[in-house]
Amino acid sequence: MIKVGNPRSLGLPVPGARLHFGTERHETGGGPRRRLLMVDDDPAFELSFYCGTCPFLFRRLETATQKLSLESVQERLAGALDDPDDGGVIDAFGALLPEGEYLPLLLGVEPRLVVPGQEGDYFSDEQVATWGIDQFWGLPQYPHTPYYRTFETAVDADAHLYEFVVPMVPPTWNERERVEEYVALMEQGRESTAVAISTLDVCQPALDLGDDPSTHWGLTHFLLDGHHKLEAAATAGGPVRLLSLLALGESLAGAEDSARLPALRARPRSTRATGT
Repeated sequence: MIKVGNPRSLGLPVPGARLHFGTERHETGGGPRRRLLMVDDDPAFELSFYCGTCPFLFRRLETATQKLSLESVQERLAGALDDPDDGGVIDAFGALLPEGEYLPLLLGVEPRLVVPGQEGDYFSDEQVATWGIDQFWGLPQYPHTPYYRTFETAVDADAHLYEFVVPMVPPTWNERERVEEYVALMEQGRESTAVAISTLDVCQPALDLGDDPSTHWGLTHFLLDGHHKLEAAATAGGPVRLLSLLALGESLAGAEDSARLPALRARPRSTRATGT
């Protein structure tokens, strides 16, 4: 944690916002409706289900094809922000977001790229330890995208915070030359800044289906700007700054939980022993 800003109202009414949260439409008699992150009215990600007892989730959908970078702030983001409000970055990205209350968090992260089903995959490891495998498919949840793990720490004896940075498009879509440029800058000790809209989903299983029945606090940062920077930081093993705009009204967390997040994010990193 570098600095926390004050909660502030940002965004536009949904018809004018490029990004917004929504619920899947179903015809009469359909099943449960999915909670979605939308970009230009297309479903981009399926999110944790509203019930709060289903497994934590972010799942990229077929229509997630766009980044949301802003040319007007690229020069400012090429360096390390020292304050969330530095250089008007929040107001610039606020014009893309849905109307609501946001908590600005300026974080330092050292991302680790994870491929689903491979080493370090939350969905195959920690989530299975709590919820078990999907009862219908007989498999772990599958997010349909590589993602970055950046931080985790204990909330208390029965709850753990897991942090993720999720690219809007997979790292394989990044331009190799730009990634290499950022790697070279990081090797010289230079930091830059990425921007994300974030949610905090607190999920607790209703049944003891796994070996570690605990509450998962899933802090998910959906990248608006900085796809090349995150991949470069993961490649170089170096830090990058992340300006997170936490959507308070769209998170599956109470006001007290959201208020605890800055202090939790400032704690030392710690992993949770599973299967005990």
